Amino acid sequence: MEDALSSLLHEVTPRGALFDQSIVRPPWALRFVEETPLTLMAILSGEAWIVPDGGDPVLLRARDVAIVRGPEPFTVADSPGTAPLAVIHDAELCTTPDGRTVLDELPMCADDGLGRSAIGLKGTYQVRGSVTERVLSALPRVAHVPSASAGRPILDMIVSEIGRDKPGQQVVLDRLLDLLLVSSLREWFDRPEACAPSWYRAHHDPVIGRALRLIHDDPAHPWTVASLAGKAGVSRSRFAQRFTELVGRPPMAYLTDWRICQAADLLARTDGTVDAVARQVGYSNAYALSVAFKRTLGVRPSEHRARSRLPA
Repeated sequence: MEDALSSLLHEVTPRGALFDQSIVRPPWALRFVEETPLTLMAILSGEAWIVPDGGDPVLLRARDVAIVRGPEPFTVADSPGTAPLAVIHDAELCTTPDGRTVLDELPMCADDGLGRSAIGLKGTYQVRGSVTERVLSALPRVAHVPSASAGRPILDMIVSEIGRDKPGQQVVLDRLLDLLLVSSLREWFDRPEACAPSWYRAHHDPVIGRALRLIHDDPAHPWTVASLAGKAGVSRSRFAQRFTELVGRPPMAYLTDWRICQAADLLARTDGTVDAVARQVGYSNAYALSVAFKRTLGVRPSEHRARSRLPA
């Protein structure tokens, strides 16, 4: 059965993953202005600071992972005070801070033999949609996952794969990057300082967690409070009370929100009629969806579709 975190991962696509084990020596600093919604950073050896624009610096040690929420720029450096030596615009363009294209290797990209170098990897993700926004909005600017996490074995696999240079390597690395992302997200949300959203915490409850998975797995089903309570094995009144306490919304209100999230993404990404989308998410016709859509998001389905397909 599906949950919001699983739905996110269906919609994320790794792009510009840099798996080169680049060795950088102090002083070094790279500024990233790619404007991507989500970036995954990991330090394989040494240390590095992530300095988000307008935010506090975050220190990454060996085997730490950081999830950086965009699209605002950020800098990765040996020290928070080091001025950027290069600006990364995308996977194809690197410039000096004054705008000149970098054609040769930068002086910082070498090992000085003194053991002070850092080795890291980075992957950027294109993520869009109402479902993914529900997860991204729960993240801080930089979510730091220390090395004592489930992601460490995945990093070991990445390092091993980089050294093999076999056919199909990029596909394997992309899959490992996806695995590292979901592992890191789960590790982050389970940390006390994360203040995980109520819908995530509620998934751990044996009663409400089952109901949430049923809703996420089949939003078009004609669910009622009574039918969800029956599936969860508790009385209707107990279920309604516990669901509201844990999730922060009554069951039917949450179901409506989830259906509208699904409908918004279908309208943005497919050419299906509003009536077809309505039936996919549990509404009898286009009019019923339009009423709920307008009440929830403030616009009609057709307006949302037009806006979501405007050039970025």
